Amino acid sequence: MPTDPSAPQGDGAAKPSFDDIDLSPTMRESLRKAGYEHPSPVQSGVIPVALSGKDVLGQARTGTGKTASFAIPILERFEESKSKSPFAIVLAPTRELAVQVRDEFDKLAHGRKIRSVPLYGGKPIKTQINKLERGADVVVGTPGRVLDLLGRGALTLDDVKIVVLDEADRMLDIGFRPDIEKILRRCPKQRQTLLLSATVDPAIERLSKRYMIDPVTLDFSPKTKGVDTIEQFYFTVDNARKFDLLQKLLDREQPKQAIVFCRTKRMVDRLHVKLSRKRQGVACMHGDMAQNVRDRVMKQFRAEEVKLLIATDVVGRGIDVSSISHIVNYDIPESADDYVHRVGRTGRMGREGVAFTFVNSEQGSELTRIEQLINKLLTRDEIEGFETVESVVPKTQQPAVQFFGMAPPTGSSPPTPRPAEPEAEPEAAGEQAPKKAPPKKKKKHRRAL
Repeated sequence: MPTDPSAPQGDGAAKPSFDDIDLSPTMRESLRKAGYEHPSPVQSGVIPVALSGKDVLGQARTGTGKTASFAIPILERFEESKSKSPFAIVLAPTRELAVQVRDEFDKLAHGRKIRSVPLYGGKPIKTQINKLERGADVVVGTPGRVLDLLGRGALTLDDVKIVVLDEADRMLDIGFRPDIEKILRRCPKQRQTLLLSATVDPAIERLSKRYMIDPVTLDFSPKTKGVDTIEQFYFTVDNARKFDLLQKLLDREQPKQAIVFCRTKRMVDRLHVKLSRKRQGVACMHGDMAQNVRDRVMKQFRAEEVKLLIATDVVGRGIDVSSISHIVNYDIPESADDYVHRVGRTGRMGREGVAFTFVNSEQGSELTRIEQLINKLLTRDEIEGFETVESVVPKTQQPAVQFFGMAPPTGSSPPTPRPAEPEAEPEAAGEQAPKKAPPKKKKKHRRAL
């Protein structure tokens, strides 16, 4: 049975301390300089087991401190060697995540002579080969580029002691399973494997049974997929008015930093052009952009020079920036799981955050699937000038869910919506609004599942 080290210990329980973990003085000093005060539940659970040399199958969502949970044991167990093979290899699904993991290693390796090298596509492979030739103690890369370098003979894994599969579920989702298995077969059988995944489905279980030895299973996932520190709202809006609603929403919320998610690269580009004409500090990022451009955008975003980032799911999932206050799903995600990962970009490490989702009249069922997955009803929000039009739902119709007029849950009281902007948005010329009750009588409610 998996253990649950993240179970609450009561309000009076003392906060965990890194002093409770058997760490070297050098590592304690590195943690202090890096700003770490208390270990997260994931770190408290994974680090001691990983330090013992056992395999770990850890279920944890992003934003829980899992990078340090495997970086610290790798740095503590590091052994200098004259071998050309790295001591440890970390596989990650995206270029951005690979860079962030490498940066975390560099931050925690203070006072140690440990060389970490990121390996990913979009950068000249010759540069990465040169770095490997000079020696790499830890390599962090995407499966495709790692396999390419193995095929060229520029990288060898003969003496790898620790393998980490970070966000393993995402790597399988985007088709990296064959590459991962080829890489694992190139590693020594006598090694330590740490697999971290937001979900543990049958595909992850098969991978662990095939390539791990008696792993210690640790479950840090919440009982539901909702995030307690994130307020979650939805707007009902026609596609033609989404951009105007986004403008009003940004004016009302004044986010410190925000990510606006779109389904397609084309929509990211279009929205970036339109928003850049209206606002400063806007940037975009998707998979077709050159890697040096993506790197520059991420650097500016982390430095808070970019306040509003427009991105696709694949790129956005690798973003770990603690100052993100708002998420806007300009396009509702294709899957409920993608919604969880999108909104997880805010509320990092227990901080508060807000997420808004734009939904049109044909996407009620998609919103319902999200609510069922997170076991939570999203609150309907409204901004004056973009109010939802009520309609009558036939009593014989089941389930009693209508978009632009959804029946409230029986016996429940409507939630209080977020404050609407005081100035009304004028209706488009020639557009005739359906008849509706006066604003004071209009009900605000949650959707029924």
